[in-house]
Amino acid sequence: DRLKLINALNTIESEKQRTLGTQLEDLEGWVQGVESGCEFVEAALTRCPAMEVVLVRKQLGERLMDYANMNVPPGTTSKQSYQVRSWCVLDAAGTVTVMTRDYRGDKCVTGGGHVTAAFTRTSNTLPRHGSTSPRTPSTSPRSTSRSPSTTPRDDPSTPQVLDLNNGTYEIGFVAPTEGTYSLEVLLYGQAVNGSPFTIAAIQPPEEDSGSSHRSIPTHTMTRQTSHSTQVTSRASRASRRPLSHRSSCSRRTNPIEDDMLLRVGRRGRNRGEFVNPQGIAYNNIKDGRIAVADSNNQCIQVFTLSGECKLRFGVRGRGTGQMQRPTGVSALPNGNYVVADYENKWISIFEPSGKYVTRIGNGKLLGPKGVCVDNNGHIIVVDNKASCVCVFQQSGKLLTKFGNRGTDDFQFAGPHFAAVNSRGHIAITDFHNHCVKVFDSDGEFMFTFGSSGEGNGQFNAPTGIAVDAYDNIIVADWGNSRIQVFDAQGSFLSYVNTLADPLYGPQGMTLAPDGQIFVADSGNHCFKVYKYLQ
Repeated sequence: DRLKLINALNTIESEKQRTLGTQLEDLEGWVQGVESGCEFVEAALTRCPAMEVVLVRKQLGERLMDYANMNVPPGTTSKQSYQVRSWCVLDAAGTVTVMTRDYRGDKCVTGGGHVTAAFTRTSNTLPRHGSTSPRTPSTSPRSTSRSPSTTPRDDPSTPQVLDLNNGTYEIGFVAPTEGTYSLEVLLYGQAVNGSPFTIAAIQPPEEDSGSSHRSIPTHTMTRQTSHSTQVTSRASRASRRPLSHRSSCSRRTNPIEDDMLLRVGRRGRNRGEFVNPQGIAYNNIKDGRIAVADSNNQCIQVFTLSGECKLRFGVRGRGTGQMQRPTGVSALPNGNYVVADYENKWISIFEPSGKYVTRIGNGKLLGPKGVCVDNNGHIIVVDNKASCVCVFQQSGKLLTKFGNRGTDDFQFAGPHFAAVNSRGHIAITDFHNHCVKVFDSDGEFMFTFGSSGEGNGQFNAPTGIAVDAYDNIIVADWGNSRIQVFDAQGSFLSYVNTLADPLYGPQGMTLAPDGQIFVADSGNHCFKVYKYLQ
């Protein structure tokens, strides 16, 4: 027992050290951003003539406001979670209590936290009593589609969330029919550890049918608003593999079937490792290459289709040929790489060897995010900060510019990535408007699809986008952490199954000629390869 206790303490210590290291890297990233902003302001105030300072006053003000309003939202990067399997009685009110804690572990004493829940029946059958096997994935409206065999016939009413205004929240639910249910609990849009939980609804015992409410188990969940989360319950527990495991390149070994073929990379600063990967692109050179915009490592990394890192290029800085925050990457017909740099506000072009060639868009962009190349070799840039799209020739000449900030059909709110179909139509993910908008090659609006939500064809902040050989549109759903497939007109077709190793904030996406999908999984600091039947 003493040895087990020591081992348990060592495990807890190592996991905490890993979490602290992750938090340190995040904070260092924020500090770098603040320092770069300070350098910009200082340089403008000390080196520029008074007249030039007046001319860039608006830009200085925006930069200062960005950092004055900087806010780090609550997040979950815990390395452990637990299964909670419980029982409830038909037509009886079950209750789950969520207690929030601050980063020090002290209980919060005020309410106002954004707690939501979903209670969905997933099966007509009941789990075996006393089962301690790991939780099998349940169908939840946030993460995956339901197969015909698991579609619930009787959807229970929406769970009621009661804010007790003392840092504690009570979630009430009722199971109307016998079967297995999934209870998903979200705090600030992120699942508490172990969520969704599996709950079996059973008939009340005959001898206790009149007092079934007393037999309903109540679970207490403790959720810290810092970067660690704990779930406690009397029910059985089963450990789950951390989202960001340590293999740099791994093929499918999980017994749970999904469409993933390969996972490449882990969090780190070395070759083949990533910190917040963003854009990803296929380059048809040699036997095919995959380029990844490693945003916080300020470089581009190039891999074979089997996941071997062949090249890493990029020097941190604000000078010509340097990178400050690469977010988008694409490939020209001649094999050169096109890199969108959000902080430097330009597009850089590099040879396949990583040698710098030129830059375009300098002085014309505010914050480029995604970039792609059309069938004519024109460079399409999604300017996230300006909420518009610019189309350049490779020489740097601006051909067209369309869009501005707003909610109308021809407007955007923080657009992210773009893809071009066989007819030259440009599909753009409109992040804050929760939709995809399609324009012709001249920038004229054609149609839009998607809305805010978790259902089929809905989005919670779409990001990456790609188009297959049949002009079907594949979209990465950032907030719902899933990939959806639509036809050329925007009608929902299906999901890519990502269940066994869930995505965590997917960003850029690209397709290889054989139909494989490559996705930059930013929250897990890797990219993943999925099979896709066209």
